[in-house]
Amino acid sequence: MNTAPRIDFTAEQAADLLCRVKANALQEGDCEIIEAMINTIIALKQSYEKGKIYIKRLLMMIFGSKTEKKKKVLGQKDAADHQNAADQSDDKQIDQTQFSDHKKDDQPIRQDVEENQAGDNPDKNTKGHGRNGVDVFEGAQKQNVAHTTMKPGDPCTFCDGKVYEYKKPEIIIRFFGQAPVKAIIWSLERLRCNLCGAMFTPDLPEKAKGDKYDETAVSMIALSRYGFGMPFNRLERLQACLLMPLAASTQWDKVELGADKIYSAFEHLKCEAAQGSVVHNDDTPMKILELMKENDSGQNPDNRKGMCTTGIVSIKDDLKIALFFTGRNHAGENIADVLSRRQPQRPPPIQMCDALSRNFSQYSEVVLSHCNTHARRKFVDVADSFVDECSYVLEVFEQIYKNDAIAKKKQMSDHQRMQFHRENSGPVMEEFHLWLKSRIDEKQVEPNSGLGNAISYTLKHWTELTRFLNTPGAPVDNNICEQTLKRSILHRKNSLFFKTAHGAYIGDMYMSLIHTCIINKINPFDYLTSLQIHSSQVFKNPGQWMPWNYKTTLSELSCLEPISPS
Repeated sequence: MNTAPRIDFTAEQAADLLCRVKANALQEGDCEIIEAMINTIIALKQSYEKGKIYIKRLLMMIFGSKTEKKKKVLGQKDAADHQNAADQSDDKQIDQTQFSDHKKDDQPIRQDVEENQAGDNPDKNTKGHGRNGVDVFEGAQKQNVAHTTMKPGDPCTFCDGKVYEYKKPEIIIRFFGQAPVKAIIWSLERLRCNLCGAMFTPDLPEKAKGDKYDETAVSMIALSRYGFGMPFNRLERLQACLLMPLAASTQWDKVELGADKIYSAFEHLKCEAAQGSVVHNDDTPMKILELMKENDSGQNPDNRKGMCTTGIVSIKDDLKIALFFTGRNHAGENIADVLSRRQPQRPPPIQMCDALSRNFSQYSEVVLSHCNTHARRKFVDVADSFVDECSYVLEVFEQIYKNDAIAKKKQMSDHQRMQFHRENSGPVMEEFHLWLKSRIDEKQVEPNSGLGNAISYTLKHWTELTRFLNTPGAPVDNNICEQTLKRSILHRKNSLFFKTAHGAYIGDMYMSLIHTCIINKINPFDYLTSLQIHSSQVFKNPGQWMPWNYKTTLSELSCLEPISPS
């Protein structure tokens, strides 16, 4: 749209112009006025569309968005949608039939009752009860209860038979509550000689030996704070109401001392992450009061005022490694620092991020790939104004994600997955690419409109967005990093900020170790406790104390004992 000089125009002049247009009697200067009016209308329309997008994004930032599914976005309610819903219901029933064998493996809480019910009608599948099977409770304390009056081989009290040990015991599960950090008081009897004054005390129980704050207490505090966003002052109030006070300042002191014992594992975790074949990264805002004071006082030497937490998820073989970095550096700088530890003989990693320039790595040897979810979201934002166009776009992305889900379900290798996408997603993306270009080339879409911006973004980054079609192992989106960053966002919502850069480093360290355990289905409480107990061995060889191999190291040290918060 061409810019034109401002034209002041009254309502009377507009009425006169309308009369001249109807009479087909335009005067000199009327064409310029009409052109300015048309440009104004176009500008207002574009501003209105952009305003709707900005308001929608603001509401999502404040209240969040539960879903971006096509039906929710487009609000479709016609017969075709009902048919699609019916098809999805049929697919769900098929999936349930396919996975029915897995459900049969779940152990019910009362197995004898379930067996009797299934025995009456063995062909009928037992309806799901929504409970977790006993095999899920790997961290629970297990106790075997023997019969008190009978043993295998004894005669039956009801007939002449003999009893034997049944293959499946009856299972009872009970839950008990306790304070996050429990205190035990030992009162030692003291005896004093009335002649010489000598004092005699009993030997301490094994559990009473050691520091006042056990390693398990430090692990629980760190897990509550940096794993699940419970601030120190909130845990202080909880402990106080349970009559076992634990000051917030004490919690910080113990977490800081615990960090001194385990930080070598965090530093080595960076080296392990640098060797990954796929590296995801993204940023989220974060505040550090110490750095904010530097900004206000003008003592910041780099004159960089922005602060954020970078989340990095590295995929190495079957392992996922999560790293957090909080400070003035953005994601591109942090991932470059991590990749600087990469072994030179390894091939370039695939870097997955959105198209924001500060996410790009300064480490040159990477295969850059962009997130299709971000591209899709740009069309979601304008779906209210361009229903037909966005409906087609969302169907394209729906097909891509279906194909990727099939590849994951069949556990295809990286090369098999790439070939599968080429055969099934390639034609869809090629048609989509032609559709996008035609909208711009044939001027079917205003380039500065919301839809035009979404199309321009997709075309500009087309090579990076379609990397999964030609690079083995390239992911479709950056969702795994987005999900990991929610841990930092939860911390920000509950605690608002870090006080110092040192505190941010400790928070990053605990978050990285804890969430690496979580995404690899490893008990983070046991892991943090083991690192503290064996701190000297951790510093000697941190590579043997990673979340995925520390139990093997413990068994070699003959120290593999279950650790319980109780």
